[in-house]
Amino acid sequence: MPINQQDQLNLLKDILSNHQTDCCGSVSECEQLERLVKSLISSPNVDQSAKAVLEEIYNYSQNGINSSQLDNHIEMHQQELSGWVDSINQFS
Repeated sequence: MPINQQDQLNLLKDILSNHQTDCCGSVSECEQLERLVKSLISSPNVDQSAKAVLEEIYNYSQNGINSSQLDNHIEMHQQELSGWVDSINQFS
């Protein structure tokens, strides 16, 4: 059973918050971010400003998946992670 858009946004926010708080994560979390973002971007209910943020998160997840130093990648994006969580709060 697919999860609704609000649940997807909550899950996206949870993973990003965990990356920010813990300064670490896993490739499978980055893959989950990627799947969530793809699903949300394809939704007609998501506006352009939200899609811009989602594209940034997608790039972050792609780079995380391909990073040999995932924890360093997460640490380098602490400020963006905070901003993305704030943005998601505004459009969720």
